[in-house]
Amino acid sequence: MHDIADGSVARLIEEFLTDRATRKPSPHTLAAYRRDLTIVAALTGPDGTTPLPIGRVPISTLSPQVMRRAFARFAAPRATASVHRAWSTWNSFFTFLVAEGVVPGNPMPAVGRPRAPLPRPKPLRGEDTPEELLAAVARERGRQRDPWPERDLAVLALALCAGLRLSELLALRVASVAGRDGERRVDVAGKGGRPRTVPIEAAVDRVLVDYLDSRRRRFGARSVRPDSALLVDRRGAPLRRGGLQYLVESCFRRAGIGDRVPKGARLHALRHTFATRLAEDGASAAEIMRLLGHASLASSQTYIEVTAGQQRAAVRSNRTNQALANVLSGG
Repeated sequence: MHDIADGSVARLIEEFLTDRATRKPSPHTLAAYRRDLTIVAALTGPDGTTPLPIGRVPISTLSPQVMRRAFARFAAPRATASVHRAWSTWNSFFTFLVAEGVVPGNPMPAVGRPRAPLPRPKPLRGEDTPEELLAAVARERGRQRDPWPERDLAVLALALCAGLRLSELLALRVASVAGRDGERRVDVAGKGGRPRTVPIEAAVDRVLVDYLDSRRRRFGARSVRPDSALLVDRRGAPLRRGGLQYLVESCFRRAGIGDRVPKGARLHALRHTFATRLAEDGASAAEIMRLLGHASLASSQTYIEVTAGQQRAAVRSNRTNQALANVLSGG
């Protein structure tokens, strides 16, 4: 059992971040943890006007009342999403401290938490943009140093036609593509350890077959063993996160659609395009949830709500509706 009275918040934050680092979060995520913990900890003083040096804040002073005051001060100038993220970070921090025997309980359930807004979908902009992207990448360009259109097209097809996340694409094996003709599928290791199966149609299957054939020609038959990574770089090594992001961005540039990719979306814009088109074509929220591997129906429902809003905007812009509005207004 740790000595609660001698445990400074600063030291315990470092222990918590060390524990989190073993789970391999991104540097951005670790920086966000540190920022949320240190900023709120500095607001735990009695008046909140002078930030406290957190090296002098003992963990034993962070009662539910103190944390409520600190979060009220933290929330005042910030957006809901930022407050929700900080609450979750502190909840994880105290859960860690309870497990380590540093504190007897977690005060965060007594601290109000705003409901996190669901992120808005960010599909590619433009009705025919996905088709333009696929067509451009399928054409081998002479100015590329080492063109591999079969591989690039396979990446885009899996994201645009199966809705896979970046991490899911990287986790695919050659054997992940399975099933008989007419019943082909991709077995996906989904987020949060939730496996799922996504059906693929004949066109996607053909793209993958062409890609694997091209890989055999480049690296030999041993390169496409069932347990090999499905997606590899131009040296035959498994693609990594940065390499896959760069590949997708280069596809956007080659297709000339960079201005139609929502800021910060990158590969996720392809997944959102898949889901948005499902909604536009009448898929239910439950179907979208299963295909995308969402943890909750609410995440899937956002695609249907966005589509419904777009449909209403289109109807509103119809010239006949506008003419009727003018008649009613006496114009």
